[in-house]
Amino acid sequence: MSNIYIQEPPTAGKVLLKTTVGDIDIELWSRECPKTCRNFIQLCMEGYYNDTIFHRVVKGFIVQGGDPNGDGTGGESIYGHPFKDEFHSRLRYVRRGLVGMANSDKDDNSSQFFFTMAPTPELQSKNTLFGKVTGDTIFNMLKLEEALTDHNERPMYAHKILKTEILKNPFCDIEPRKFQKANNKEKRKVEKEKGIKNFGLLSFGEEAEEDEEKTNQFMQKNAGKAKSLHDAVDDPNLSKEPVRVISNAEENEADYDHNESFVKQSNELEVQQRKHRIQEKLKSKITKNKSDSIVKKNNSDSENDSLLTCEEHVKMQNTKKKEEIRQEILSLKKQYQIEKKVKDGILEKKLTEEVKARNFKKEVEDNELIKNFIKEKEKYEIIKSNMPLKGVGREDFTLNLLTKFRSKLHSLKQQFPEEDIKLDKVDESAMEKEIQGDDWLKHMLKFQDDAPVLAKDASTKADDWYDAYDPRNPLNKRKRKEVHSKHDDKYKSGKRRC
Repeated sequence: MSNIYIQEPPTAGKVLLKTTVGDIDIELWSRECPKTCRNFIQLCMEGYYNDTIFHRVVKGFIVQGGDPNGDGTGGESIYGHPFKDEFHSRLRYVRRGLVGMANSDKDDNSSQFFFTMAPTPELQSKNTLFGKVTGDTIFNMLKLEEALTDHNERPMYAHKILKTEILKNPFCDIEPRKFQKANNKEKRKVEKEKGIKNFGLLSFGEEAEEDEEKTNQFMQKNAGKAKSLHDAVDDPNLSKEPVRVISNAEENEADYDHNESFVKQSNELEVQQRKHRIQEKLKSKITKNKSDSIVKKNNSDSENDSLLTCEEHVKMQNTKKKEEIRQEILSLKKQYQIEKKVKDGILEKKLTEEVKARNFKKEVEDNELIKNFIKEKEKYEIIKSNMPLKGVGREDFTLNLLTKFRSKLHSLKQQFPEEDIKLDKVDESAMEKEIQGDDWLKHMLKFQDDAPVLAKDASTKADDWYDAYDPRNPLNKRKRKEVHSKHDDKYKSGKRRC
């Protein structure tokens, strides 16, 4: 893994994505992929990725996002058109936590990107690799893979990018774009200049001026009051009273009231019909269940009443709960009785064991061998209980025992010096006494040495020092003949040479 990190070039630029699974830090290779990193940083600066979802999850492969439409069909770059792919020899899809651009074809990059969840060598030289996830935030990124997906690799409950922050901007000249909103400005009406009437130019100017004044006065009086022929002419056939015209709103209100009353009536009819049906069903059930027991009749009556009223339905539920509680109590009582019987059986077993133990004690008191065995056992159990546990104390305890044993052997050797004791016959009673005491410790264990003697000590002359050689032994005779025959052959061969 360290070899991979050494081969990768240093990063320049850092962006923080705040998502629903936690923060994700992304470091960018802006020197190796300048166009892609510039596009990504400016989109983050403009808040383009805010509230966008990760719309594609391929487990063990990638998690894709960055589409404002949320279905993989949208997205646009800052250049106004798709930009070219950017590849570098030191950037390879060899591990998880890498960030690449999603595209549909060659040189078709816009705003969508993806995170790798494993080594993806099949994406090499196809998708631009421009960043990596750093630090412990990679564990938050891996949570994106845990989302449930359908057969189209779309998450059932998609995680989203809440907000983006630029922690380190390698491009100082980047500024967020200003989008001009289409303001619906009202068109100003061009006011026409009013013409001035000059009655002095006319031959009948004075009369026209008087008529104009009268018309102006009449218009001022009746301003906003339009008159029909009924008002202007005194005709008995034409009525001056206004006719009431029903508006559409009033018609709608009337229709609504009518419909509402109709609905109420229909609802009442449905309720009555429903009650009638229920009563008929209840009657049929009562006739069918006459042969049943009284308990069943009561239950059926309670069920029928529950259909009629809500209160009785609640009462029925309470009675059912009470019956369930009673059944539970009965089951608990049964279990208690069973456990009690089991306990009684255990007590009986204990009593029988105690009786057996008493009988065994009586037998022990009568038998001396068993008594001695039990005493010895108790003695060694006490010694064992006094022994310390494993550790420094145990080691000191064992060393003390060894020193005591050595001192005991030394004292016995001093009391009884070495003597050659020869026993022709062994007395069994004496051997038992010796075994019970500590006299056996004074003896030394010696074995007969059957090894060949390579050298003898001249200071100690024993019977083994002198060899018993018999010249009459046939073996010795044969040896002598062989020696003479060899000497004779050498003598004869020497004479012949001479």
